[in-house]
Amino acid sequence: MIIKSVLSQIIESQQSALRKRDKGFTREALTVFSSYVSHALIVSGIRRCGKSTLLAQLLLSKYPKAFYLNFDDPRLFDFDKNDWMRLDEIISASGSRALFFDEIQIINEWERYIRQKLDEQYRIFITGSNASLLSRELGTKLTGRHISRELFPFSYAEFISFKKIKPSRDSITVYMKTGGFPEFVKTRDTEVLNHFFQDILIRDIAVRYSLRDLKTLQRMALYLISNIGRLITATKLKKQFSVGSTTTVMEYLSYFEMSYLLFFVPKFSYSLKVQNVNPRKVYSIDTGLAWVNSASFTDDLGALFENTVFLHLRRKYNELYYFSEKNECDFVACKNEKVLELVQACYVLNNDNLERETNGLFEAMDFFKLKKATIVTHGQSDLLKNKNETINVVPAHEFLLK
Repeated sequence: MIIKSVLSQIIESQQSALRKRDKGFTREALTVFSSYVSHALIVSGIRRCGKSTLLAQLLLSKYPKAFYLNFDDPRLFDFDKNDWMRLDEIISASGSRALFFDEIQIINEWERYIRQKLDEQYRIFITGSNASLLSRELGTKLTGRHISRELFPFSYAEFISFKKIKPSRDSITVYMKTGGFPEFVKTRDTEVLNHFFQDILIRDIAVRYSLRDLKTLQRMALYLISNIGRLITATKLKKQFSVGSTTTVMEYLSYFEMSYLLFFVPKFSYSLKVQNVNPRKVYSIDTGLAWVNSASFTDDLGALFENTVFLHLRRKYNELYYFSEKNECDFVACKNEKVLELVQACYVLNNDNLERETNGLFEAMDFFKLKKATIVTHGQSDLLKNKNETINVVPAHEFLLK
């Protein structure tokens, strides 16, 4: 519990700091996010990807008199359900009709309070670093009156715009090793990404889910981020890390995914059971985060390149799979269960891998009855045809700007 006068002081200091801060780099998402007027807008994404800056940009440009509160503040650790009434009194006294809340999901029963404010016709904007903000259950709690969106670290387009460089093979390489976390893009201080990695594991996972075995959590996370683009199973991870059960491993994997640290892409199948029993491919939220924290990366940039292509597709599609029958295709991109794109990521296409890369795509094209597919390369362009099927070979600096 927090007394009202202390809560008021915290709110005042936060709002004062917010209005003094640099508005920073304008994100691509700002225009889209500012267009919602009748629903609560919920923006989720990994810690330090720019959600708070986006919220500040929206507040300062569209709602200069809005009420702002960041719940991820040590002074608010004792905030409980009894404090909602005190907060409500402070909001009423402010006269603001627009509410901006940062990391509200860490407070119990926040959905009930937001639903109340929606009923009172407030404009509401929320950010949080947990994918639970996208859950179907949330739609029930807020009676369908919300729009959920994701924010990722800088895209390639945002990266070259921020760095004021031109799209090219060289800038793709720099982007792969740097990633898109705004603070690291600015400073290039590797300790920033080391700290982010540990902060996510401790604050967003271990503390949030009351995990005691932090060492195993850290070892598993380090292993996974060092093996992006590879297949993993809970059974093998259980043996490798001497975890008590596959259920515990599955819980760890869900925590990594909920915090946006890692993604696990299933094999395509029309059967959910088949998807669940097959290995999944692991990818990182950010290639810079993987490059700096990985225990195994060398000068072989193939895995980083594949992860870069994955992130571009993941920004566009929530439904991504890999295809594996006789041959393999890296990415099957779907929307509303309809296959829209088939994409192969190949850092350098040459005579040694040409047949393998194209066979995987042609087999997937036959399976899904599609006539076109794409191979993304570091810098090559070409057009490959087989009867009435076409594979477009595209350099990454073009593909990532689509």
